[in-house]
Amino acid sequence: MVGITHQPKPGGHVNADGVWDLLRNKGKMTAFSLCLLLCADLLDLAVGYLTVTIEPLPPVVVGETVTLKCNFKTDGRLREIVWYRVTDGGTIKQKIFTYDAMFNTNYSHMEDYRRREDLVYQSTVRLPEVRISDNGPYECHVGIYDRATREKVVLASGNVFLTVMSPPNNISVVAENTPAPFSRYQAQNITLLCTAKGGKPAPSVYFKRDGELIEVISYSQPSSSEQVGGGSAGVRGARPLISRDLDDTKLQRSLSLLDPEARSSRLNTDIPQRVHTQGQQAHEPSPATEVIPETVVSREFPRWVHSTDPLYYFSHTHVPQSDGSVVVQARLTWTLNPQLDNDALFSCEVKHAALSMPMQTEITLAAPKGPKLMMSPTRAKVGDTVRIAVKGFQNDVFPEPLFTWTRVGGRLLDGSTEREGRELILERVPAELNGSMYRCTAQNPLGSTDTHTRLIVFENPSMMKNTQNPNNGACQKDVLGLMWMALVLTVTVEMT
Repeated sequence: MVGITHQPKPGGHVNADGVWDLLRNKGKMTAFSLCLLLCADLLDLAVGYLTVTIEPLPPVVVGETVTLKCNFKTDGRLREIVWYRVTDGGTIKQKIFTYDAMFNTNYSHMEDYRRREDLVYQSTVRLPEVRISDNGPYECHVGIYDRATREKVVLASGNVFLTVMSPPNNISVVAENTPAPFSRYQAQNITLLCTAKGGKPAPSVYFKRDGELIEVISYSQPSSSEQVGGGSAGVRGARPLISRDLDDTKLQRSLSLLDPEARSSRLNTDIPQRVHTQGQQAHEPSPATEVIPETVVSREFPRWVHSTDPLYYFSHTHVPQSDGSVVVQARLTWTLNPQLDNDALFSCEVKHAALSMPMQTEITLAAPKGPKLMMSPTRAKVGDTVRIAVKGFQNDVFPEPLFTWTRVGGRLLDGSTEREGRELILERVPAELNGSMYRCTAQNPLGSTDTHTRLIVFENPSMMKNTQNPNNGACQKDVLGLMWMALVLTVTVEMT
């Protein structure tokens, strides 16, 4: 009676039992068949079996501890277990840990100062405080002795990929193309640049205004019309973005700056110093006749108002770093409306898989107001070097303002008409500058502020002494000469 069992699949492995079943099915037991059966039994006995598997790892965050576990099954005698780190796309395999079963020892192949691996068990390695550089594939190689020769080693391996995530460690917001002058007559674009560094993989970056997500128009490269600011809005049409743009108080404030002839009325915080009229240049009062305090602040506001809501354009770039992290730069561009955007709160938020909640940084758009000027020395004397510097404002100013220095009614000491920077330096001031008035203009795309200060120069006693000493010596010499002449004349008269 012949028993029927399963037939082997084409190309499948047939062990000794399979050969026996195959021969029984065919009902033939030839000498060749017996030899084949015997060889299969010997081969199975000599080689044995060895399988290696590694459980996949979930993504880990920088600083966490990772355990690499190598699972293997064999009926042979264990020779060694070696862990490799694979780099350069698999072309380089670097040993990181070895377990020698013959001597029951384990050791690390890393240098002492970089040794961080711990052997938990024969086939398990722990990496404490993983770094971004630990990201990549790892392999576990297991070797057993060949049963036939006892000198050869049969190898099997498994691999696993370790994904190390790193949250951004720094985010910042700046205004591009600053400092920039303020224009009262022409609309200007403003671009906020948010930079997130240290993230792996790249985080997602987005902007909010007054706590509300901004609806944006994504683009890759800004077109010429977008750079100008007005053309794209006309093509796409106005789009309502957020409720703050429709704030009635802001709109009324904007419209109140326009007179019936669509010209802005001046709004000064103190005594006005300049009166601008259409088609005329600013007239500066004569410093010899004007009555002016030591410091005067005046503010300038735009002479135009948006009739539509702004469109926000958004773009971002990814810059890979050598350590595997990515620097993300996100840009938000729109046509600025100082009446509506002044005091607006913008925030940049960054989401990342390694963060439990988004990172955030905030900035408030604000025009410069009330610059504080400091003069050093406080009592300047003839010949001193005088420094006039801006030491702050009555409010936080963003974007960074542009500072311009001018002298009212004349040129600066070096002959120039104006200077830029936070500080004006007057070297070896002469007495002629006593009472001169200097103007510091602080301006950013939201507004402009003028601050005046008067330079008072006192006499320098040391310089007067130095200049008077030579004259006094000459006078003394003249007096002595006259006395000698008078004495000679007197003696001559008496002798005659």
